[in-house]
Amino acid sequence: MDNGATMHLAVSLFPGTADPSPEPEFDRLARFAQKAEAAGLDMVLLADAAPASGGETANRQVTFEATTLLAALATVTSRIGLVAMASTVAHQPYNLARRFASLDITSHGRAGWHATMVQAPREAANFSRPEGFSRDDFRRRTEEYIGIVQGLWQGWDADALLFDKGGGRFHDPDKMHLLDHQGEFFSVRGPLNVARSPQDMPVLVLSGLSVSDMDIAARTADVILLEDRSAEDTKARRDDLKTRAAARGRDPDAVKVLMNVSPVTGGKPAALADKLEEQFRSTGCDGFNILMPAQFSALDDFVDLVLPELRRRDLFREHYRGATLRSHLGLAGAGDQ
Repeated sequence: MDNGATMHLAVSLFPGTADPSPEPEFDRLARFAQKAEAAGLDMVLLADAAPASGGETANRQVTFEATTLLAALATVTSRIGLVAMASTVAHQPYNLARRFASLDITSHGRAGWHATMVQAPREAANFSRPEGFSRDDFRRRTEEYIGIVQGLWQGWDADALLFDKGGGRFHDPDKMHLLDHQGEFFSVRGPLNVARSPQDMPVLVLSGLSVSDMDIAARTADVILLEDRSAEDTKARRDDLKTRAAARGRDPDAVKVLMNVSPVTGGKPAALADKLEEQFRSTGCDGFNILMPAQFSALDDFVDLVLPELRRRDLFREHYRGATLRSHLGLAGAGDQ
């Protein structure tokens, strides 16, 4: 789907960590998303966490629930992708699938779900599971959960809804598919009572992968976030994921591998552009997820100083390709035909 060596760029936003200001925080978050959109970035990733019991994490401020924030930001943006983190522990798969399907329709195909393969400490204690899950149980449960959500998203064919008042037919029964899932952890009949997404289905972003999670990611993910390590290690993991995807009948380009990187504020733009270009070309990754520090001004520095340098080197596109997140990422099912 992609031509040339165009890198993809996302930016992670952590509500509640911005500079102290008397201005309402949503106004600042909205301006952040609008700045990223004006710059043509592929997507904004919205962090989230359920309150933990005890320890420092209990005091970590996350002002807005991420999917609620996504819905609000969708009303003040029109092109940039919006990806919300949502826990597989805090939500039932049917409700989460319905929520993201609704968000994808209301945002006109710009929504994505960020799931992690790492269990948050003590989170399960807030959801009737004080003992939490073993590492293996959490992995198997998350794999089953993702399969349910994606199955529900595909429960309606693109032309299933007829809205035929004269004939009294709301949908074509042959184009509606029950999930009828009976698994180890969940039982879900389906289908969703939400139409198919404008971009086929919301984008799935996965992070926190261990070696045992690679097959799950290669089979299900659209975007995989990897931690910044040596070029050799990153390239090996990227090649492994692409190989696993191909072995499961997927186009290797259907899985985008982005590296998490933290920009150095106040550094020379050309130096940061050099670093990104070198990592991009040496590792074969598809781009980067920029981890913004607390100061929102860091986005201004990146957009106003570094992006022009990347564009001068023909590494980052000038404009959006289409209207949906899948089109920005060069993924099938973009819905921009």
